[in-house]
Amino acid sequence: MAVRASGVTVQRDPAGPDRSGRHRRARTLALCLLTLLSLLPLGLLAAAAWFGRHVRPSADEWCFLPVVRDHGIAGLVGKFYVTDNGRIGNGLLVGLYAQFPVAGHQWFGLVSGVLTLGVLWALAALLVRGSGRAVPPGVPLLVAAMVTAVFLLATPNTYKTFYWPAASVSHTLAPVLACAAVLPALCARGRRGRIAALAVVLVAGVFLGTLSEETSVVALVVLAGLLLLGHRLFAERVRVPVRRWTLAAMAGVAIGTVLLVTSPGSRRRRERFGAEAASMTSPDTLTAAARGYLTILETVFTTWQYAGAVAAGVLLGVLVRRRPEAPPVLRPGGPALGTSLGALTFLVSGYLCTVVTYPVFGPRVVSAARTWNDYLLLYVLVLVAAGVLLGRALRTRAPRPWTGWAAAAAVAVYAGTAVGLAGPLHQLGQDMRVRAERWDRQDAWLRARAAEGAGVLPYTPLSVGGMLEPFRREGRDAWPAQCVATYYRLERVTYSTRLP
Repeated sequence: MAVRASGVTVQRDPAGPDRSGRHRRARTLALCLLTLLSLLPLGLLAAAAWFGRHVRPSADEWCFLPVVRDHGIAGLVGKFYVTDNGRIGNGLLVGLYAQFPVAGHQWFGLVSGVLTLGVLWALAALLVRGSGRAVPPGVPLLVAAMVTAVFLLATPNTYKTFYWPAASVSHTLAPVLACAAVLPALCARGRRGRIAALAVVLVAGVFLGTLSEETSVVALVVLAGLLLLGHRLFAERVRVPVRRWTLAAMAGVAIGTVLLVTSPGSRRRRERFGAEAASMTSPDTLTAAARGYLTILETVFTTWQYAGAVAAGVLLGVLVRRRPEAPPVLRPGGPALGTSLGALTFLVSGYLCTVVTYPVFGPRVVSAARTWNDYLLLYVLVLVAAGVLLGRALRTRAPRPWTGWAAAAAVAVYAGTAVGLAGPLHQLGQDMRVRAERWDRQDAWLRARAAEGAGVLPYTPLSVGGMLEPFRREGRDAWPAQCVATYYRLERVTYSTRLP
């Protein structure tokens, strides 16, 4: 059939519309698959947030709550700075949830989970756009959802990682906030935007330095690597802004760390645990920390659920496409070098974090899994980057059928990871529910007896997820029994094995 226009005869390709239709259908099918895949870790995270309604105070929080109740957030910040540990930023975040006693603990998981997912989603989207590439809609969310799920739920103790607010603020939220400080730099456009990004990262660095010593160590190692190898990673047009941002970030973290280390609370904490600088860098401490770190790495490397992060990266690498109009940000070979640098900084910063925590925990550092989270987020991000490299290599160098098989395998691993994390989470949720019911029963009884004028009452320890409670070891270890008594306005509490 011929169509005439202005004296020109054009033959219509009968296969053209069919090919276009097939392409649209394939694209729609792919988007539906990506959406369904994203729903798996998102559903897991929603269930985790729902179980948060069973969280109740325990351990250190017994001591935080009365201070915030009687003296406000400022009182807790002052106590941290002068007496406890010097962590001003930590005291502020703890005070924000502790001013809503039980409700603050119940909502903490939802708020922190949404914040983590939002930061990682924005980070994935901005990194893809900033690198001059494009992906189908939904891919950044797919990656961020899996990273969030494995970071929060694949650790040996999910309760202390995700549900225990006091630990999460110090070791789980801290690296997430460090990632959030990168977002203004990725969004910056023009001179004003770059100046604003410098101001934000400087302030964020100071706050981070007063929030978590371990995350500060990780940040400084990563920033030092960028400073030393930035000329080999980045294109010439972005090297100067990246160098200025890196120096501002390092200055902020250094200022915050100095504020923390020189505080009266930090000095008292070091004296209490015998963790002076000399003992921290002694050959015995360094050797023992190295042995402990190797045990930690063995646990981390044999946790198969982290493969979900690699699978998410493979899918991203297979689906990403370069935008021809976008100038390159990384030099040729920059992604591979950046991934290698990330792996090296993870290993180095993880060991340094173990050295920092060893004087406090001693050999127990291998079981204090909550302290690993300061560098585990970096580990998960490195796994994603490695997956992206693998996916790109398969798409550009391997025969076409191999790319399809690799994508199918990545989908299977992605889905299997989400399913594998669901079982332990469900069991933990049931344990939390049982503890919450017993805790509420005892809480109501203690409040009623205290209102009647009682001064000394029995208390039955209720633990979940390995959390500390008063009267551990059959009543021989009383901490934090006095804090419990203060919380209920009693003179003291005594050990009991029977719930009221």
